[in-house]
Amino acid sequence: MKVEVCKSKWTLSVPWQRCCYLAARVTTIDVTFGGRRPSRLPFSTPNRWFWAKTHWSPLPISHLDDKDERRVSFIWGRDSPDAAARRKERGSVFDCFALTTDTMAEHGDNVTIPEFHTLLQMDPYLKPYTKDLNRRYELFQKRLLELEEAEGGLERFTRSYRDFGVQRRPDNALFFKEWVPAAEALFLTGDFNGWDKFSHPYSKKDFGKWELLVPPKRDGSPAVEHGSKLKVVVHTKTGERLYRISPWAKYVSQEEKAVVYDWVHWDPPRPYVHVHPRPTKATQLRIYEAHVGIASPEPKVASYDNFTYNVLPRIKDLGYNCIQMMAVMEHAYYASFGYQVTSFFAASSRYGTPEELKRLIDTAHSMGVSVLLDVVHSHASKNTEDGLNKFDGTDSCFFHAPPRGEHALWDSRLFDYSSWEVLRFLLSNLRWWMEEYKFDGFRFDGVTSMLYHHHGIAAAFSGDYSEYFGLQVDEDSLVYLMLANHVLHTLYPDCVTVAEDVSGMPALCRAVEEGGLGFDYRLAMAIPDKWIQILKELKDEEWDVGNIVHTLTNRRYGEKSIAYAESHDQALVGDKTLAFWLMDREMYTNMSTADPVTPVIDRGVQLHKMIRLLTHALGGEAYLNFMGNEFGHPEWLDFPREGNGQSYHYARRQFHLADAADLRYRQLHAFDRDMNRAEDKYGWLAAPPAFISAKHQDDKVIVFDRANVVFVFNFHPNKSFRDYKVAVEAPGKYKIQLDSDEAQYGGHGRLDHHTDFFTEAEPFNGRSHSMRVYIPCRSAIMLANEEINYCY
Repeated sequence: MKVEVCKSKWTLSVPWQRCCYLAARVTTIDVTFGGRRPSRLPFSTPNRWFWAKTHWSPLPISHLDDKDERRVSFIWGRDSPDAAARRKERGSVFDCFALTTDTMAEHGDNVTIPEFHTLLQMDPYLKPYTKDLNRRYELFQKRLLELEEAEGGLERFTRSYRDFGVQRRPDNALFFKEWVPAAEALFLTGDFNGWDKFSHPYSKKDFGKWELLVPPKRDGSPAVEHGSKLKVVVHTKTGERLYRISPWAKYVSQEEKAVVYDWVHWDPPRPYVHVHPRPTKATQLRIYEAHVGIASPEPKVASYDNFTYNVLPRIKDLGYNCIQMMAVMEHAYYASFGYQVTSFFAASSRYGTPEELKRLIDTAHSMGVSVLLDVVHSHASKNTEDGLNKFDGTDSCFFHAPPRGEHALWDSRLFDYSSWEVLRFLLSNLRWWMEEYKFDGFRFDGVTSMLYHHHGIAAAFSGDYSEYFGLQVDEDSLVYLMLANHVLHTLYPDCVTVAEDVSGMPALCRAVEEGGLGFDYRLAMAIPDKWIQILKELKDEEWDVGNIVHTLTNRRYGEKSIAYAESHDQALVGDKTLAFWLMDREMYTNMSTADPVTPVIDRGVQLHKMIRLLTHALGGEAYLNFMGNEFGHPEWLDFPREGNGQSYHYARRQFHLADAADLRYRQLHAFDRDMNRAEDKYGWLAAPPAFISAKHQDDKVIVFDRANVVFVFNFHPNKSFRDYKVAVEAPGKYKIQLDSDEAQYGGHGRLDHHTDFFTEAEPFNGRSHSMRVYIPCRSAIMLANEEINYCY
């Protein structure tokens, strides 16, 4: 390594293979100012401003490879106008400069992952990547140690919502605090001071912090009343005056016909107090994915209270024990489905107040139902006046500067997870939702985008392990996810975390102590894609049952998956739900039980039940359903927007269809309910993966057993089979416990449920015993052993 010094620049030259990609190799920069003690600064991000002191010359990393032997020079300009001004301000210049680099192999050699042997036993293919996993764990431990040692420890750091934003003190004085690193001056304005832009200045503190103390009124009440509006006024160094909402705002609202949201001070005199404890962590997770705003048959934005009193009882009756709530974090654009978040600490005001959301969650807990928040920490809205974007006037406050800080497909901003203040903001955000609202966990959106520098764009993941390690992995965000899971599972042992990842990242759902990322579950995203592909492209006779089974069982051993036949993605405009793919326009005219069933409706109803049961029983360790799909909700989902005349017609769920006794939707609803109740009784989701004893292509038959329950599926469109030999492990007498062909579910009632099925001591298809059953075409049955005590 060589350092050259000249009048206008520092040039540090190292072999390319020694540094290669800065995010992976460069770890610290040592700088000494004016003969003072060296200051060690973490450095982990390419193409960024170096500590706001000098400008970093971007390295063209996309055109280099690991084997390039040339030498690379890193140049920091010393004589730019900004640098000169800062030197004048500080009265010092660089005295010495040192850059520490490590190769991937060298970094992490001395780190021991506590339970790494467990991970290797689960997945021996990870052994060649031991040093990569060690490096990740070391980066995690290093950051965790920094957080533990600073600012009162991790507990206080992750509760920074008690320090930032606005806090009411015991004497009713209000303390305001913000991080606005590029501000020249900061003021508070609002209803309380007649919107005076200069009467309440913040005081500048170290590290870009600004503070303001507003004393109480003469009568002792807070100077800012509950429900009044506020704004932060940011004066930039370029002379701009910006009006911003605090990133820590607990409530924001939008006036009718207004474009921008307002920061509303939320400090109710009688805040809601939770009464019911959180349910214990379920081992058989049956998730109902829900959106509060569309949870009503009426063409309007539904409320938290509507969900509490009208939807929660439905969910409980259907047998779901967990709700995944979408679009709760405030988002200015309703049609974004909640994925363009503008205010991270504010529950969406379009559905009601924070207290009403708390009552919703408390009521769910009283029913034994857990509630997960669909949390969006993968990106943020580009909105400026009511979002995080350019909060301090620069494009790199909470985010990476462009182009790294912009998502090309989502048109949104990407967080800088290496930033101390971003970690404070995001980790505190998780604790806020857990503490203030008593959520039971999170579904992390967009994890694939976080894990890779390419964000999964145009990336065809083949499963080759080299895709999960190396230069394409964004280790800053990966370490953030490890920290998030560590914090959540340490402080809240029953917390559930779910990752939305399409890449198949190994160890995503293994404990951090093993070298994993710490999630509890991953979404089995290939399953709904497979079902849609089959219904779009294949005739019934062309279904490949072996390929279906492979898709449903192709998951990482020891990492729990959430199986689902369809989610909100398939319901959105431009796509179709399973029911719509199966029955299409006939759903509008031929769903009455008073009329003879048509071939299209008959096929659709039977396959709808079979697809969902097969996915439920074979596809994972948890199951998910999007609201309304349990009864085959007709039509698609489309939020009001310019393109549809701001219509709410398709932004609703027509629950009344499932209540009508003369419609077949009620039959699908009943099957979904009894399928969940059967799982609750027999516990296949908590059992090891199924043993598949048959996947007969010509017969279109799939047979497997799980949790000592036998499942038989006959997907053949017209062939029924008598005395079909089925493999079973446990001997005894079996009886039908769930039958998709039962009349109450819209079936043809071709099976006698009083029939006993006795096993024979004749090994078959890898099982110790066998029995013979009748399986009608397009039907599925579940048989349980009468001699086994199913206790889960």
